[in-house]
Amino acid sequence: MPVLAVAPARCGGSSSSINKSLGTVFPPFLPKEVERIVDPSARELAMRIQRVPVKLWRSHIQRPIVLVGPSLGAAVAIDFAVNHPETVTRLVLIDASVYAEGTGHLSKLPRLVAYAGVALLKSIPLRLYANLLAFNKISLGRSFDCVNIGRLHCLLPWWEDATVNFMVSGGYDVRHQIKQVKQKTLILWGEKDRIVNTDLALRLHDDLPNSVLHQVPDCGHLPHVEKPEFVVESISNFISGSMVDRPTSSALEAVPPS
Repeated sequence: MPVLAVAPARCGGSSSSINKSLGTVFPPFLPKEVERIVDPSARELAMRIQRVPVKLWRSHIQRPIVLVGPSLGAAVAIDFAVNHPETVTRLVLIDASVYAEGTGHLSKLPRLVAYAGVALLKSIPLRLYANLLAFNKISLGRSFDCVNIGRLHCLLPWWEDATVNFMVSGGYDVRHQIKQVKQKTLILWGEKDRIVNTDLALRLHDDLPNSVLHQVPDCGHLPHVEKPEFVVESISNFISGSMVDRPTSSALEAVPPS
């Protein structure tokens, strides 16, 4: 069964093990078409981003897929699964950032200020700090590796325009779409995620009745990078139907469902 990952570029290191274990895995996509949008609405932007996996599905896959969305990629995955249900048989959402109101107040920034903020995202100190938040445990050497890999997309000539357009558009707001998801869904969540609160894992599990929730032990916001073997095994078991719901852990038990 083909597996397609839609994820914001951040850090490499897990794709080879996933490819070996899951077989047909297609790479993440970057929404290059965003650069052509001038003051777009959030919906227009979402539709443009959707075209990339739709084209890929029609040209190369042509059968139902397992769609994997880590972090903000989970919002893309939910939007895609709701609007193109014939293409997606199952969803995997990893530390999903799906309850935010898009880009919020950032959408009201003057474009000059927005460009200055986006340029800051290339900063090595800022990205090193982000790694401290994103990972549970990471060595300085590996952190620099992740920074160097994670900055590659920032150096593309269209990246700043695309990111600013995404920001001022309002970004992704899929809160109203979550309960429209019909596909069976696996929710994976890092036990020590310091970027997206673990209470949202239980909220998402509650909003998706046809879902199973597994926590990734001793892991931060990026289980597919920090614990790729665990993620691969979980997805494999989910696809084969041998996985049972296992939401309880010391961190999740302490948080009541929303």
